[in-house]
Amino acid sequence: MSGHSKWSTIKHKKGKADAIKGKVYTKLSKAIAVAVREGGSDPEMNSRLRDAVAKAKANNMPNDNIDRAIKKGSGELGSTNYEEIIYEGYGPGGVAVIVEALTENKNRTAGDVRHAFDKNGGNLGTSGCVSFLFEKKGQIMIEKDDKVDEEELMLLAIDSGAEDMIAEEEGFEIITDPDAFDGVYKALEQAGYSFASAEVAMIPTTWTKLPEEDEKKMQKMLDMFDDNDDIQEVYHNWEEED
Repeated sequence: MSGHSKWSTIKHKKGKADAIKGKVYTKLSKAIAVAVREGGSDPEMNSRLRDAVAKAKANNMPNDNIDRAIKKGSGELGSTNYEEIIYEGYGPGGVAVIVEALTENKNRTAGDVRHAFDKNGGNLGTSGCVSFLFEKKGQIMIEKDDKVDEEELMLLAIDSGAEDMIAEEEGFEIITDPDAFDGVYKALEQAGYSFASAEVAMIPTTWTKLPEEDEKKMQKMLDMFDDNDDIQEVYHNWEEED
């Protein structure tokens, strides 16, 4: 069901794409800069940077922006020391939620995250309280169109190291081991495929359905996280309805 939830997220973000594009690029730039700071500016030697650049390209981030973020991470354009923090908690109806942040002010970010949980019927938990409900996997999403042949795509994905491919109404979800993500991504990119999303993500192993009232609270909480520049990613096990 991971693809079902992911397609819902992609569809929701597309609906407000223009409004959030600048904010998304800011978050992606931050992730690239931190990856460079941690492992250097050569993507061939820095797997974290390769993954961050792949995600940026899947979000149609211009190459100039990517290059600028790499230079900022290497100190050429000045730098900010961001701290990585992972929050775990429960959304409305007991939905498991993981929030990944990069911030230069952890007190501000912690307050914002707690507020988003509290305001929408959830609660911030302790480290490890929900992470056992997720697996770290490479996840590549490709939308269906007339040019995409399902059998050819599956053969290429599996041959290049993917674990599985799931075909759904909206498109195809390709799952990889985190270490195999880069090889699969490159093989698909070189074959000319376009990505709706491409990242190493935390994928739920179990799912939670919500009544309509809690669905609205959950979506509002996710929107609050989206609107926060410190929040990089939010993973959850809400089984969204179409």
